[in-house]
Amino acid sequence: MAEEWQAQEGEGRAEAARPIAGMSFEEALAELERIVQMLEREQPDLEAAIAAYERGTQLRRHCEEKLREARLRVEKLSFDGQGEARLEPFEPQ
Repeated sequence: MAEEWQAQEGEGRAEAARPIAGMSFEEALAELERIVQMLEREQPDLEAAIAAYERGTQLRRHCEEKLREARLRVEKLSFDGQGEARLEPFEPQ
């Protein structure tokens, strides 16, 4: 399925078969961008387009999870009433 669009794209089947769970945020985002570009500039057959869309959806979810994990790791420095520095969890505004 996803291999079909990759093979049509000329990038080979090895990358398409690569498990998403092992990808970094940057790797997943780059592949997602390639999928979007392929879908915009080419007119793949229906099965290849669906496979690419499914892979893209999985990559988007993976990127969102990586961003969520990064957000949880961020801490902010604040000062208490006595001027002592302390770390607080990141809270988006």
